[in-house]
Amino acid sequence: MGCIYSRVCIGDNCRGSSINGDPIIARNDVAEVANFSPSSSDVEEGEIRDQLNQLSITRDSEAGIRRLARVSAQFLPPDGSRIVKIPSGNFELRYSFLSQRGYYPDALDKANQDSFCIHTPFGTSPNDHFFGVFDGHGEFGAQCSQFVKRKLCENLLRNSKFRADPVEACHAAFLATNSQLHNDVVLDDSMSGTTAITVLVRGRTIYVANSGDSRAVIAERRGKEEEVVAVDLSIDQTPFRSDELERVKMCGARVLTLDQIEGLKNPDVQCWGTEEGDDGDPPRLWVPNGMYPGTAFTRSIGDSIAETIGVVANPEIVVFELTQDHPFFVLASDGVFEFLSSQTVVEMVAKFKDPRDACAAIVAESYRLWLQYETRTDDITVIIVHVNGLTESAVGQSASYGDVLRNPVPQVVEVTGSESPSTFGWSARNHRVRHELSRARLRALENSLENGQTWVPPSSAHRKTWEEEAHIEQALHDHFLFRKLTDSQCHVLLDCMQRVEVQPGDIIVKQGGEGDCFYVVGSGEFEVSATQEEKDGEAPRVLQHYTAEKLSCFGELALMYNKPLQASVCAVTKGTLWSLKREDFRGILMSEFSNLSSLKLLRSVDLLSRLSILQLSQISDSLSEVSFSNGQTIIDKNEVLALYIIQKGRVKITLDSDLLSCPNAYSLKPDIQSEDDVQSGKELSIEKPEGSYFGEWALLGENIGSLSAVAVGDVVCALLTKEKFESVIGSLQKISQEDHKSRDYSRNYEFSSLDKVQLSDLEWRKTLYSTDCSEIGLANFRDSENLLTLKRFSKPKVKKLGKESQVFKERDLIMGMGSLACTPQVLCTCADLMYAGILLNTRLACPLSSILSSPFSESAAQFCAASVVTALEDLHKVLYLNNFFVLFLCLFLASG
Repeated sequence: MGCIYSRVCIGDNCRGSSINGDPIIARNDVAEVANFSPSSSDVEEGEIRDQLNQLSITRDSEAGIRRLARVSAQFLPPDGSRIVKIPSGNFELRYSFLSQRGYYPDALDKANQDSFCIHTPFGTSPNDHFFGVFDGHGEFGAQCSQFVKRKLCENLLRNSKFRADPVEACHAAFLATNSQLHNDVVLDDSMSGTTAITVLVRGRTIYVANSGDSRAVIAERRGKEEEVVAVDLSIDQTPFRSDELERVKMCGARVLTLDQIEGLKNPDVQCWGTEEGDDGDPPRLWVPNGMYPGTAFTRSIGDSIAETIGVVANPEIVVFELTQDHPFFVLASDGVFEFLSSQTVVEMVAKFKDPRDACAAIVAESYRLWLQYETRTDDITVIIVHVNGLTESAVGQSASYGDVLRNPVPQVVEVTGSESPSTFGWSARNHRVRHELSRARLRALENSLENGQTWVPPSSAHRKTWEEEAHIEQALHDHFLFRKLTDSQCHVLLDCMQRVEVQPGDIIVKQGGEGDCFYVVGSGEFEVSATQEEKDGEAPRVLQHYTAEKLSCFGELALMYNKPLQASVCAVTKGTLWSLKREDFRGILMSEFSNLSSLKLLRSVDLLSRLSILQLSQISDSLSEVSFSNGQTIIDKNEVLALYIIQKGRVKITLDSDLLSCPNAYSLKPDIQSEDDVQSGKELSIEKPEGSYFGEWALLGENIGSLSAVAVGDVVCALLTKEKFESVIGSLQKISQEDHKSRDYSRNYEFSSLDKVQLSDLEWRKTLYSTDCSEIGLANFRDSENLLTLKRFSKPKVKKLGKESQVFKERDLIMGMGSLACTPQVLCTCADLMYAGILLNTRLACPLSSILSSPFSESAAQFCAASVVTALEDLHKVLYLNNFFVLFLCLFLASG
């Protein structure tokens, strides 16, 4: 549908061969083709919806319900997980699932666009079971994912080849569902759609169909120690894959990152798939002459406009044989795999016996990482299926499979219409996970540092005793929501928890209402009840009791988002609760309280002041915290081997005045008040307050001599050694030398011979802004690292657009400005057969439009406005030109 690439069958026999030539044998053990019954599907989905609305019920009240089970149980069946039998293989599947709505600060009520379906059994055969995850996107993404979830299952069961050839049936079902979504009169899928990852379990064979960037992964035990290794059952279909990139380009797609679209990076150079490019700006697909649709995936269901440039619904289908070495498999949306690798997910699941606990842990960790690296979270959905009781005897029931797949590997099956330019092989790997802060996150941190816009913990109305703090810490120990907090963040969390006194009969939370607090039971007894529909009407049912002795706590999901509560909690006796508000929990995560303090202190260090916020953030993760009691020796007349940042207390330093001659001992010099203090050989004593530092020369590897340092009161210091610094940033000495070289060069460079400069003498380094016929960017002479600004016009494009006179006017305008404060100096003009260029003696940062995506602070807005006004005043003194053209130029120059 609009894809120009011809539909061909990949391989000689699409259904009869795999990537390595081994035959893929279709199972024909069930002759009857199931007739789809809409009513049966509704019953199945109704069961799932009922399960989502029930609260977990423990079968052993003495053992209680573990916290993770309690959290995930709000989305799970009554027992937390369900077990289904596979008669043909004499084994069972035990599964659980969890879907978490994303957190969007600008759209707090945005619907969860993820959906999932589980049909056990699927159709009429007890050996068939179906699992699917659907990640919607666009304005109608939630409706699209729900539509596809329903229709895909219907189309698969109705397909005449479902029994004999599930591979062909899956392929046909995806395409049929895509056509139905296009033709639906209610849903507009022009710029909306959904990805889909599905697993059909048929006996001991599983069929994985994938369209998009959700993922399926299976665990495999290997070696004598039975190490658990992740085996990907799908490869994300994104432009990170070279085969998918080639395919969509053949269909007419432009593949560019947002930075390239905005002119911040050269659009002709691929800038993704590297460590440097790992900043949350993935390659996206754009129509040839427009700024849409911008999809980060290359296949999906729906997205009719994106389909014209190659975003097709054709699934990649994998056939895999289960053995006793495969304990479980996982399906999840990309909200999980953005920051967690397949191997990490598998290792997390392996730690839990119950899949419901593993679901809760994965969702919570994904949520935490999203808030760490971004200012929002994606929707997060995961299904975990344990494979229990599969033995070698079961494997022997299908000798043909055993002969073919002695070493189980995913067997990739391409069918007619897959529209892949080359056979998809399993040598491919999923793109690595992100480990860098997004640009939005960096801006948020930068604003916090510059403007002091930080979250401030609320003051506690009740000072907690040591016993109360110990009880809260014990209740939260190993809790999945708080397990990854730093020590400093844990202390802040304790301070944020407020005491709540309750009386018998007080309702803490009410079923159907909304809550925004998490509670730890400090004392007393609390009853958990839910109203459920009975034959004679609605009847309340007591589910369990919370007590301090059980280390009970509840309301975890309220910390993440608003959702109607599934049960009520009422006080049975007089008691105490410790509450944590959602805004405070998010404040701890979003502001990274301890980390932000470290960033401020690191930026105050002169040697580190020129580092970027990203570099400072990386360094802060390498800081180690050390505490000292009053009078304790920190350094005893030894050489300082680390940078010490005083986070609490004061430090008394005793040193010889000769140490002050070291040029990099900045931290010691401001504390010397008079010339008498610096007499040679005299011993000096200075006191460093909280928020100051010393020992920065150690990061350069300099030995300035020994000194003594003693704690005055209780002291906490953050330490940074040279080894840790260089492991994340590199040599500080080299960074400093390059910085000095750059500044000295810009002052002393001779431009006397620039009248003979050729464009070939310059090396283009970075594109800042592009127009229909020109580029503005940074360039340098090939024998120099000094960056200058070059505006180059494409002669063929200028001629085609008929803008020759406009280009000459612009050249004359810039050169006629002279030495104005608001404009850079024109060094020269130059040209070759392809380009005409204007070289400016400045280093522009970016066009003003590129930083207007978020509101300015008051001071930044005043500065930009003042720059524009000043520029206009200067220009109007000497020039009488078209006001629009002048304003455009001023806006660009002011941004530099």
